Amino acid sequence: MKTVISNTESKMGKTIDAMMRDFGAIRAGRANPSVLDRISVDYYGCPTPVNQLAAVSVTEARVLQIQPYDASVLKLIEKAIQVSDIGINPQNDGRVIRLIFPPLTEERRKDIVKDARKISEDSKVAIRSIRRDAIEKLKAMKKANEITEDDQANGEKKIQTLTDKFCKDIDDATAVKEKEIMEI
Repeated sequence: MKTVISNTESKMGKTIDAMMRDFGAIRAGRANPSVLDRISVDYYGCPTPVNQLAAVSVTEARVLQIQPYDASVLKLIEKAIQVSDIGINPQNDGRVIRLIFPPLTEERRKDIVKDARKISEDSKVAIRSIRRDAIEKLKAMKKANEITEDDQANGEKKIQTLTDKFCKDIDDATAVKEKEIMEI
């Protein structure tokens, strides 16, 4: 029974981690290198993340600078950014690429908050699905006489406590992200 609970906690933790990565990729008006995490460049026939091909730094509050380690990759990185969905046009000066993040309008901020809430709700659905699977495992263990009815009830209670804790963590992280988006 302990393995079921520890596996459940581990899976729920991974769900929170995935949500935080998604939150990091949300473009909120300020330069953030994590917006490039999902962009890969075809480097010698192998998809390679931008941060492995170049030094990415924040030079000003709304400017992201990408300086390739190999100058021949500059055009490839620029093209990959242009075809991505980050919505920023790269500026190439021959040595570095600059991404200038425009200030967000109030309407765009509200749209971004909606996106964050959707990510949050999807994470809660995943947490609840993990809870359901764990409870089914406990029921199967009870049916196979591996645990007692009391153990099953205690296990279900612990799993529900974990679910409540992780859902609260999701709500807290979402509130922080919404505040960050609306204040910029």
